[in-house]
Amino acid sequence: MAASYLTLVGTALILSVLVYNYILYPIFFSPLSKIPNAHITAPISPLWIVWKRFRGWNNRTIHDAHQRLGPIVRLGPSEISINCVEGGIKTVYGGGFEKHEWYPRVFGALGTVSMFSMVRNKEHSARKRMLSNIYSKSFLQSSVNMKVISRTILYDRLFPIVEDAAQAGKAVNIHELNQAAAMDFMSAYLFGLQNATNFLQDEPTRKYLLHNYQCRKPFEFYFQEVPWLVTLSKKIGFPVVPKWHEEANKVMDDWNWELCEKAERCLNSTDPRVEPTVYKQLHRAMEKQLSSQGVDLEKNPDARKQQKVDIACEMYDQVTAGHETSAIALTYIFWRMSKHPELQAELRKELQEASATVPYPPESEAAELPHPKKIDELPLLQGIVMETLRIDTPIPGIQPRVTPFPSCSLAGYDNIPPNVRVSAQAYSLHRNADVYPEPETWQPRRWLKDYHSPEMEAMRRWFWAFGSGGRMCIGSNFALQEIKLITAAIYSNYTTSIVDDTGIEPIDAYTTRPHKDPILRFERVSRT
Repeated sequence: MAASYLTLVGTALILSVLVYNYILYPIFFSPLSKIPNAHITAPISPLWIVWKRFRGWNNRTIHDAHQRLGPIVRLGPSEISINCVEGGIKTVYGGGFEKHEWYPRVFGALGTVSMFSMVRNKEHSARKRMLSNIYSKSFLQSSVNMKVISRTILYDRLFPIVEDAAQAGKAVNIHELNQAAAMDFMSAYLFGLQNATNFLQDEPTRKYLLHNYQCRKPFEFYFQEVPWLVTLSKKIGFPVVPKWHEEANKVMDDWNWELCEKAERCLNSTDPRVEPTVYKQLHRAMEKQLSSQGVDLEKNPDARKQQKVDIACEMYDQVTAGHETSAIALTYIFWRMSKHPELQAELRKELQEASATVPYPPESEAAELPHPKKIDELPLLQGIVMETLRIDTPIPGIQPRVTPFPSCSLAGYDNIPPNVRVSAQAYSLHRNADVYPEPETWQPRRWLKDYHSPEMEAMRRWFWAFGSGGRMCIGSNFALQEIKLITAAIYSNYTTSIVDDTGIEPIDAYTTRPHKDPILRFERVSRT
């Protein structure tokens, strides 16, 4: 009888502790309990937001919550979202909160992590210092290698395709064309033009590799949000991630290794058509770092092998992310410009008046492209690019961080405990009507105001297409230079019009793209 009584009391105590820890405390006593709940179950379960993410409704769901509840919302027992600058992204991303394990779960490769997916800031900073110089605007604009890459890809590859389509009156899948162009630009800068892809001209290889890259995207959710389910389902013989996912990974890994091996053989080259700018820089910087740590690579084959793996992982992250995001931006630029023929004419006039046109065919074999600085300074082109990146952000999704020990304050709420997942998303930041009036409308001229005006200052502070703080996208200058050049090149010579834009609406995901690729037509601009 006494034993039964003790068992009953023990069970009651255990249940009481569980009820307090998992229901009463998170609802009523946790510092997070003061933060508005995006859903009634948010304090005690993450299932509702996990379900939204599974269905592909993450960005809009979180944005709707902020619209209803303000700049900070609680998404789960230990997850919050912020949508403000002061006390928000300035604190979290400018203040050096470290990344969440969410990143390496899906963005790691070859058994290691790249600069982007590194969780610790110290490790990230060391890697970023190795590469920041060659991604600076001044370096890119004066780079002989970029000059040769740009001229070759435009005149030898992109223009002939567009010209043939224009002459034949043939419609073009503009997203696929932009994926090819962006991959050729990115891989040429990483591995050297001679060693890089030629997706623009090699259609079978392009389709094969892009299929293997994109087919894995729907399964990112499992690695990001429920990694335990990936492991468990595989153990019991009913994997939620199919076997062909691993096969596609291997295809991409092998392709990347081949590019790296080509670049490795050209490390001593200074020929702008051959020199692997990024690969070479990272290789030398890593050797210098290891040497300073007393590691002799000649006597340590394991260290040499790991160096190659680390470089290959870094190259893979940059070549895939770099091509994907630029292609999305270009696709939406061309689509939106196709709806505004008057803006095409205005941009063409701006290019002509600034002597920044990119004529095709070139006036002579030795004709130079306009200097990147000249193109970069064009106000209307800047407005077109910025507004497209705002409303059609290639990466609109969450950027998870972890709150620090012992506590922090966010958006007016104090004592937020450590190890809480906190994130912001460009999708919501870019739709603040107080900063961007009529935020759902595409208005390039909103960026033509006086640069030092309060309105422009606010728009720049809330603009988050490349993130902010120490972990801001290292390739932002490269992307902007490439995007502006291609846009200037196309509208120097052609007009674009829509043939079919059914499904142009972007998917709701971390990285976006149209539900269905838009089809456009190019027509030659008459020479005057």
